[in-house]
Amino acid sequence: MISRRDFLQASMAASAIVGASGFGNWGKLAAQQTLSQSDLLQFDTFGNVSLIHITDIHAQLKPIWFREPQINIGVGENSGQVPHITGADFRKLYGIDDGSASHYALSYDDFSALGQAYGRMGGMDRVATVVNSIRADRPDALLLDGGDTWHGSYTCYKTEGQDVVNVMNLLKPDAMTFHWEFTLGSDRVRDIVGDLPFAALGQNIFDAEWDEPAEDFAPYKFYESGGVKVAVIGQAFPYMPIANPGWMFPEYSFGIRDQRMQEMVDEVRGQGAELVVCLSHNGFDVDKKMAERVSGIDVILSGHTHDALPEPVLIGETIVVASGSNGKFVSRIDLDVRDGQMMGFRHKLIPIFSDVIEPDAEVATAIDAERAPFLGELTEVIGKTADDTLLYRRGNFNGSWDDLICDALIQEREADISMSPGVRWGPSIMPGQDITREDIFNVTSMTYPNAYRTEMTGEFIHTIMEDVADNLFNTDPYYQQGGDMVRVGGMGYRIDINKPIGERVTEMTLLKTGEAIDPAKTYVVAGWASVNEGTEGPPIWDVVESHIRKLGTVQVAPNNSVEVVGA
Repeated sequence: MISRRDFLQASMAASAIVGASGFGNWGKLAAQQTLSQSDLLQFDTFGNVSLIHITDIHAQLKPIWFREPQINIGVGENSGQVPHITGADFRKLYGIDDGSASHYALSYDDFSALGQAYGRMGGMDRVATVVNSIRADRPDALLLDGGDTWHGSYTCYKTEGQDVVNVMNLLKPDAMTFHWEFTLGSDRVRDIVGDLPFAALGQNIFDAEWDEPAEDFAPYKFYESGGVKVAVIGQAFPYMPIANPGWMFPEYSFGIRDQRMQEMVDEVRGQGAELVVCLSHNGFDVDKKMAERVSGIDVILSGHTHDALPEPVLIGETIVVASGSNGKFVSRIDLDVRDGQMMGFRHKLIPIFSDVIEPDAEVATAIDAERAPFLGELTEVIGKTADDTLLYRRGNFNGSWDDLICDALIQEREADISMSPGVRWGPSIMPGQDITREDIFNVTSMTYPNAYRTEMTGEFIHTIMEDVADNLFNTDPYYQQGGDMVRVGGMGYRIDINKPIGERVTEMTLLKTGEAIDPAKTYVVAGWASVNEGTEGPPIWDVVESHIRKLGTVQVAPNNSVEVVGA
């Protein structure tokens, strides 16, 4: 008799053969300029349950440009595994044609040229159209938001997340979990959560004082879909007080909490759950490990690391789905649930090509209304990019946006060395494009934006670099926090990703003199996004705006200051 795992493997194979992921057909159509909304939304309805997954929107309500990473290194067991494959290797793995729409949407090379053909992506009014289309086909489909939703834009900052909350409520999600939302502060998060018309989930969100589950967040919720009892368990970002300022949410503690996750899975199964879904903000590699350690989860909807994969990854009998970021994609997963078991699935990663998908009128009107009070500030042109300069953020070590930010910190704060956090959110800016104030906020907007100027010894700088490198390259995913390497201006270095902590970063060099960084010497360092309470300095967006105004036209040279070994 065929096993359940064999069923799932056959389902995965069928998905690849018939193009259920959607990339075998529409990429060629788009290349021929015949891509239509119906092509993007076409789906052979399957089974009896449908899930819709969005995650890591980062308050991007309007269409954007967003370049995927050139470098996304995996270590240990994840070396050479998705999502740690990029560019041509990624396209070869999934059978994606060069120059196709999927090439543009899912990989980095030729981004500027392909962008001229395929246009911007995202826009929550377009996402709404996709969601509504799926619901028209499967009315009881569950819409699940993986978090990093109320963060990352000018209007989100000015309204303390309310603009995004108002827009998202129109999409009628069934549940969400959390990460950057907590940087609005505990009080504000509780205020919003208390008024949400859907479930706020996090089995790993605890009361810090009493070390017991926090009352404001349910661990799970049950739904009826396709005659199936579905349990959705929330998993918020586990490393909140480390990666973000703990003083902003002192009442809460987090963590992965595998044991409790197992208890929750067992509890919902005991209450009759036929399908168990984990709505996660762990990050992809962490989710893979959790799937190995916790039994009984059918589907993990993965967020945080911004990965977009055209096919799920199967870990044991758990399928792990990655749906990208910034509103670029929506995942649809149809499942065949029989006798309390998930026996098969069909999946499609739906690309949100903004020029192809018709905006939902109600959501489009709401977005414009939220932006209207700030439109003058949003649209003010600060400068422009040179014809040979693409501003992008993603990549393990460098990104031209952060190169620009680091230059701004050195120039405006009169520093020897600058540091910009290796966050993965923030849209791209095309060559020859105006840079508006909104664009600057899209890569700097946070509630702890102060650009500090301080003195650090060479030894302390090295300690910082090693600590961040271990967050990225520790072979145990549970010690990774999901970002990229801290961006550094004014200093070059060599990094061997396979060395242990304390030995990865060597040959640190002050670029303006060519001298080696002296562990005992003191250097003036400027940076931003410090997690320390009371950090002083102007907000980073003012620093960057001042720098861009002086430049007029922004030209960022290739950054060759980091030598990577062992990748």
